[in-house]
Amino acid sequence: MASDRALADRPLALTPGDPAGIGPEIVAKALAHDAILRGRVVVVGDPLPMRDALTRYAPRFRLREVDLRDSDALPDDLQEHEIAIHPVPCLSALPEAGKVGADAGRAAYQAIVAAATLSMDGHSCGMATAPISKLALRAAGVSEPGHTEILARIAGRSGDDQFAMMFASERLQVVLATIHLPLADALKALTPELVLAKLQLTHDAGRWLGKASPLIAVAGINPHAGEAGMLGDDESRVLLPAIAQARALGLRVTDPLPPDTVFMRARTGEFDVVLAMYHDQGLIPVKLLGLDAAVNVTIGLPFLRSSVDHGTAFDIAGHGVASEANLLHVLRWHLARIDAADQP
Repeated sequence: MASDRALADRPLALTPGDPAGIGPEIVAKALAHDAILRGRVVVVGDPLPMRDALTRYAPRFRLREVDLRDSDALPDDLQEHEIAIHPVPCLSALPEAGKVGADAGRAAYQAIVAAATLSMDGHSCGMATAPISKLALRAAGVSEPGHTEILARIAGRSGDDQFAMMFASERLQVVLATIHLPLADALKALTPELVLAKLQLTHDAGRWLGKASPLIAVAGINPHAGEAGMLGDDESRVLLPAIAQARALGLRVTDPLPPDTVFMRARTGEFDVVLAMYHDQGLIPVKLLGLDAAVNVTIGLPFLRSSVDHGTAFDIAGHGVASEANLLHVLRWHLARIDAADQP
């Protein structure tokens, strides 16, 4: 285990995502862009694609290998043009850019496991992640569909009611009740028990974001939130029992609200956070407000995990045109939250 030093004194572990996607490129560009980040962030992953990315996109920089298990901090003598990496060797050759492959999926997965372990053991102040490919994970034999489910399993949060995905931005905070499920399966998964658990996680997340008693808006499942049963009874069967129990526990929760207006109302400050019922219901409004300004956060873990809110962009991988703006926002947001948490 790491020492009891403040979280703000520990580096942030950053995984570069699928090496065949834009992850290594945006990591190289982001860290080359910001000297403060270079002094607080350690890449955790295979050195091969990161060296290639630096050669292509930040040729003045080189990697400096460190072992975060032996030291709680970045080396004091990190040079101006060095980027620290905790190596997780996995690849024997560079994957082809823009192509789904088992080797790339395996490298991405091993980096996630290493960074999560460092975070669990207290060697880092949590982890930030560049995008991965769900198809590459599957090709590598990984059963989970994405970061959130992998990290929940590593952290011992095995039940769907023990973790959730939140997207945080300046104008809108959204938690998802269900995540990576086909819509038909997501609707079947919604039960009063699951929704109550997600409301409790959403309440905790709102408090963590600085709201003493966050007001949670519940997005309806059906159009017009069911229109008093005319457009479906899911609200009365699933949502209202969960809301009643949440209120009995002292949570501030609205009745089910029409999903086509609830996010607009939250954006203007009427609510502190919205609980969306399924993936695209919550993600469309978040991404409509701008990909660069949102942070994907896994709530319910024993450490802070943040991520970009975009994918691997295989169509532009290797072309040198990927933007690091969202990753820069994520890294600065993560470190700011850690610094705020360490304030007396």
